[in-house]
Parts: sequence; structure tokens; C-alpha cells
Amino acid sequence: MSNRQGRITPTTTKSAQSEAGRSQYNEEETFYRNCRAAYLSVFGTSLENITSEDQLCLALQQAGRNPSRKTLGKYWTQFTKKLNFDDFCEILKKEQPTDKKELMKAFRKIDLNNDGYIVQEELYKVLTTKGEKMTHEEVKMIMDEADVNKDGKLDYNEFCRLFLMTIETSQKNAVARLDADAKMKQQQFGSLTSLECLSSPSTKSLLGASQNQETETIPRKGDGRFSSRPSTARSHRTSVSSTTNMGAITTKSLKLSEPRTIKNWQHAWSKGCFFLEDDGGIVSHWYRLELQQATNIFLTIGPLNLSQTEEKLSPWMNVDTALYVLRNVGDPEALEVVCATELREKERFGWKGELSSGVYHLIPFSTGCRLRKRSKSMIREAKLVHRENGDLTLTKEFRAALSDIFEVIDLDGNGLLSFEEYNFFELRTSGEKCDSEAWAMCRENFDTKKNQLTRQGFMELNLMEANDREGDPGDLWVTLESMGYNRALEMQEACPFVVNIYAEDCKPKLTPVNLEAGGSLLNSIICKNVMSKGEAKTMKGYNALVIYTYKTETLITSVIENKSESKVIIHVNNEKSKNCVSSRGLSTFAMEVSPRTTTVCQHVMPVDERREWIYCCTESIMT
Repeated sequence: MSNRQGRITPTTTKSAQSEAGRSQYNEEETFYRNCRAAYLSVFGTSLENITSEDQLCLALQQAGRNPSRKTLGKYWTQFTKKLNFDDFCEILKKEQPTDKKELMKAFRKIDLNNDGYIVQEELYKVLTTKGEKMTHEEVKMIMDEADVNKDGKLDYNEFCRLFLMTIETSQKNAVARLDADAKMKQQQFGSLTSLECLSSPSTKSLLGASQNQETETIPRKGDGRFSSRPSTARSHRTSVSSTTNMGAITTKSLKLSEPRTIKNWQHAWSKGCFFLEDDGGIVSHWYRLELQQATNIFLTIGPLNLSQTEEKLSPWMNVDTALYVLRNVGDPEALEVVCATELREKERFGWKGELSSGVYHLIPFSTGCRLRKRSKSMIREAKLVHRENGDLTLTKEFRAALSDIFEVIDLDGNGLLSFEEYNFFELRTSGEKCDSEAWAMCRENFDTKKNQLTRQGFMELNLMEANDREGDPGDLWVTLESMGYNRALEMQEACPFVVNIYAEDCKPKLTPVNLEAGGSLLNSIICKNVMSKGEAKTMKGYNALVIYTYKTETLITSVIENKSESKVIIHVNNEKSKNCVSSRGLSTFAMEVSPRTTTVCQHVMPVDERREWIYCCTESIMT
């Protein structure tokens, strides 16, 4: 344990660490116990997924939260298909329970007489005109429940007390049901085979965030913590182990080099961005490439540095990037991989070779090893707007962030936002595109050039949004967080990139067409690539399960193929790996593999490329 306040003397270190460890464990155990109780009040098991915004709202309410539609929208976007129990726990860490102080503060704002009561007319006026507007019927229901004396007044102090007491009682009942269920299982099957573990996932991780929504954390021998998922004391029936020593990555080992005559080749390029979703998935721009004739091609993808200082690089410059080039074969829905960027020079990955004429689909990819969820530690929240001479204006820090966002969404780099570019931004931040009428109004009200939005016009648009909310920065923060920013205005959960296409014999046409997650398509692409190039191992006595491992100088990817007619649960142990970061974010985890399917198990990269890294992984079937 590190001491951030200063040195710890040898005589106090051990006892202080022990006491702090017990305290932290107890807090985490209680937290995850309550998480689990709330989750199981809605679902039959913690392995079930949240599949709708309404289910998420209900589960959060069971955990003592009172989420608004705006809050729900942060975690359930149009790209969200499902959330798992671990995602639910992470949301509860960010969203604090409703407390009396906050409730009272809200009520006092509308208590015009400051006498502890709110008359029905005041409540109607506020709840039906501000914030998330309620109907008159909904307000009447609140008054009917809360107006005990039937005098048209709400004693909001008493209302808050009863409201919080109801929440507390509901949580206690949920925990009691959980305990009763555990006891029943213990009596029926014995404590060693059926006791469900209720504590936090292991924090001894490989640096990263879990990205598999079917993943469960497994307790380790000697670890004082439990799993966040039911363990049922499964045994490992058979296993496959792989150990690889990888050397430090040097400039000599990097192979990407430009063609000698590239200055004479024709060039097309576009910016794009990887965005990390709340469920751990990654969304990015997709592209269409058109070639009028067969030609030699040199294509690259790499992070885009937005830093204004040459000596200082943007923090995402070490994020790994890749580009898959696909083409339709016969059936319009059938796509095959033509090539992928596996050669590397510094932060750029590339490919060179010949492509025939036609239309190609370009899909960017990042493993998630280095683009991962950040801990929401206590940081100073940046101020977005302030008043000068009574007028609302954007702060210097916010303007700088907006300028960087403009650079990211200006995909062709011409210093202007076209209708198409602006719609990618709208799709990302609000989930909807604006129509031609809305775009026309935008051009009329904000600074434009050649019918496109200028950087100044983009600033004016955000200032108008702040003015519309009377200085409330809530919606501005929704935009910033959608673009990967934290509350200190640091871009931490996004990685801008640039794609370059050079063609020797014709002008390539590169067009951004989508902003979406790779999903099953990317899983299929990666699996086929690893299975065709990697090493295959079958589990002893269980030939229906095959583990494929493919290694490059900078990345190791493993894929699991289940040829059987029944699902299997695979336990994966990376604990003996050294200087590694996994896309799963855990040193041990389990995953379910459906019958007759193939899925990516994990991607692993070195933490520090200047040092040797050791990949040591054991996959076991759990029974």
C-alpha cells in the first residue's frame, strides 16, 4: 500500500496496512452485498443482463437511487444493448444514494414562504414547467400520498423522512431475502458447494476494464475477497496452458515503411475517433473506400495528437489501433477480410499491397487494452460558464475543450463542419441526427462559411445551449462525457485517430459512413484471423474445445472455439503474466461460450514496451 501523505515508519506500517485493508474490505463487502441484493430484487440471478432502460431504472431504484431520465441516458444510450452486474456496480459507484440534505435543498428552493411547507399550487408550477416535466395527474398522486392532513400543504421535512425510510426498508428487505436464500441453499447443498459469494470483484487486475458482458470474476487462492458472481465452488476439469516470453519492442523490430515513390502517389485521408461506452464497448467511425482501378495501396491508421506543444503528446497516443479492409463477396450481406494493418512504425499501424478496383469497407479497431474505463476519483470539477457584465460566457478551459472537440469532428480537416460531420457529432452526443430544417436554422443563427459551421459558430452553438438552460451546465456535461471527457475536462475515454490512404495509380475516395460498435462482425473477423494464423490447442480429453493463440510483436490474442452442442464455462487465469495488460481488465475471469460458437477470449499487450513481457495463461473448463 502506498502512502500518499508521507513515509510510514516500519513499526506502524504492518498494523496500519492490516487495519486499512480490513476496513476497505468491509466497506467493499457491504457495498457489493447491497448491489447484489438490489440486482436480485429485479433479476433471478446476477448472470442475467439488464436489457432495457426501464430495467436499469428499476434496479437503480432498488439500490436507493432516484435516477432522472438524463441520468439514465448517460448509461443507456442508443448503442446500449445490455448491461451486466459488473456494469450495474460501476454505475452505483458513480451515482450516490439520495440523501435528506439534497432533498431538503431542492424543496427549499420552491418553499416561497420558507415555513417548511409547499402548497399544492407551488408544487404544480415547479413540477409541470421545469426540469423533467410531470403531468398534473402525477403531481396530484404525490400530493395525495404526501398531504397527510389534506390541507393542500406538503410538509416536505416529513415527506423526506418517510421517503428515505421507505428506501432504507426496501434495501433491508432485499438484503434479508438474499441472506435467507443463501441459508436455504446452504442447508440443502452444504456451505462448500452452494454459498454465493457477495463481495467485490478482485482488484488485482491487469490494468483495464472488463469488456465482456458474460464475464464472471473468480476468487483466487489466498485472496481475501470473494467473487461478484455466483461461484458454486466449481472445479476445473481440464485445462490448456500457454507461456510466451516476449522481448522489449525496439525500433529495429518495427516493420512498417513507406514506399519510396509515395510522394507521387495520390492521397485521401479522414479523421475519426474511438469512443468508450459505459458497457465497455468501443464505438468508432466506419469508412467506405472506392478505387477506380487496380493499384498498389499504402494505408495507415494511428492516434491523432491534439497537443499544441510539440514536446507533449496527447495521453491517448499509446492506444493501439488497427484497420480491417473488407469487401462484399457475392451476397451483398457477405463480407470477407481483404487485409488488415499488422505492420507498425511508432504509433502508426499499416499495410501495403495491391487492391483491385471496387468498393471496400474500412472498419477501425482498438483492443481496449489501453482505451479503458477510468476510475472516477475525486477531482475538481471544471467550470464551463461564467458571467461577465451580466452576460453568460464560456470559460477559457471549456473553449479549449470545445476547440479540441471541433478538431475531432472536423473529419476532413478543412476547418469547417459540414452537415454530415455535424450529424456524426449529434449522433454521438444526443443519439439522433438533425434534419435539414434544423441545420438551416443552425446556419442562420451561427457563424458559417460556405454553408458550413465555423469553429466560432460551434462555440456560439454551445453558448446558446448554456443560455437556454440559464447557465445550468448539465446538458453541456452530457455532451462532454459523450465525447470522452471527465469532469476535469480531460479526454480520457476517447481516442481520436487518422486514416491515410495512398494509391499509386488512381485517386482513392474515402468517405465516413457510420459511427457504431464492431459487435459480432468484428468478433467474427478477429476470430477468423486468429484461427487462420494462430497456434491451436485442444483440451486434453475434450477435443470439442479449441484454444487459438496468435502472437505479433505488440499483441497476443486468444480465441475459444466450442464445437460441442452444449455451452461451456471457461476459467481464464493470467496471474503469472508479467508486464501485461489485458482487454478483460482482470487477472482471473470466467466466460460462457455458447454451443457451436467461436469468440474472442482476450487481447494482451505489454504495459511498458521498453521491457520484456511474459504472457502466461491457463484456460480451464469449469464444472
